[in-house]
Amino acid sequence: MAATRRFTVAERRSRIGRRHALARTDRAANVVEAARRVVCLHATDPATIFLSAQARVPGMNVPDLERALYVDRALVKHLAMRRTLFVFPRERLADAQAGASDRVAAVERRRLADVVEKAGLHRNGTRWLQKASSAVIAALSDGRERTFAELRDEVPLLGGAIAYGEGKTWGGQVPIGPRVLTVLSAEGAVVRATNAGAWTASRPRWTTMAAWLGAPLEPRSEAEGTAALVEAWLRAFGPGTEADVAWWLGSTLTAVRRALVTLKAAPVDLDGRPGYVLPDDLDDAGPVTPWIALLPPLDPTPMGWKERDWYLGPHKGHVFDRNGNAGATIWCDGRIVGGWRLQGADVEVQLLEDVGRAARRAIDAEAARLTGWLAGVKVQPRFPSPLCRS
Repeated sequence: MAATRRFTVAERRSRIGRRHALARTDRAANVVEAARRVVCLHATDPATIFLSAQARVPGMNVPDLERALYVDRALVKHLAMRRTLFVFPRERLADAQAGASDRVAAVERRRLADVVEKAGLHRNGTRWLQKASSAVIAALSDGRERTFAELRDEVPLLGGAIAYGEGKTWGGQVPIGPRVLTVLSAEGAVVRATNAGAWTASRPRWTTMAAWLGAPLEPRSEAEGTAALVEAWLRAFGPGTEADVAWWLGSTLTAVRRALVTLKAAPVDLDGRPGYVLPDDLDDAGPVTPWIALLPPLDPTPMGWKERDWYLGPHKGHVFDRNGNAGATIWCDGRIVGGWRLQGADVEVQLLEDVGRAARRAIDAEAARLTGWLAGVKVQPRFPSPLCRS
């Protein structure tokens, strides 16, 4: 029996630079390819989409990504793994729906029905949610985009709010209408279409998925969707462990193991930890040219694995918050060496270790380039890291 292939940390770090379009010689040709190279882009923070793309596409500007999102519709915002908003290449949407979004939608629908009943807003939360959902779809059936405020005016069932923190100074009211749209978007019925705000803000207009794409999503079984997503993850992030895949997918180890069997994934050794790669992906392409990247909070690369020591080292407490959200990071040859933040209009470097003179010069040059790219636009991270707040 052949010995199990061992992947060194150096090999895995080289793969990040090459496959994630971060090494200078391996950049993506356009924003759609950039998203494909990491499966999808994180979109919880609206600015992250643009900052992640510009780090991977030479010469990319804001209109390039807006065109792909809102004109060509080759990239689509969709709620999927771990109840997180992503930007998917259009051809990946059906897989994401079956392999992740349907599961999220079922949980969110039950949760919202229960919440409105306990708050006393509706006696039968399930029936109310069914009626509200149908009313929203009917309102959007003409193909015209609407903001939530416009939908609320047309659909009275979207009204109402739930109190939180009663008696506390920080208490208030949370409207339930947006959560109906959350359910419908996870179900693939509606989609965030054009944006009514600047690229640094999220002000979505809504329409039906069928109207936005020109056809409904092609149906897939959950097993088919899961296998397709696991295959895409292995191609972009592999090798990795079962725990890595299950965390990224927001699913169970059982579902991941079934997908690995379906894909005939090859077992490998990750410094004593069992991992997997696709069966045609065992060869090493060799080291890449030294590279530097300044990535935004929640970028797909730092958020791609659950087990992060091999690229994060001792810096977890500096660049990840307590909820596991990555802040802005500086990468040097496949490992995190610090973070960055805006000081006025300038990108300020926050190194956590000595990287040597050559790497420091490259980091400073990249910080200056990013400062110029932002051109004075203020980007406030929704999830600042401890290092950023220090």
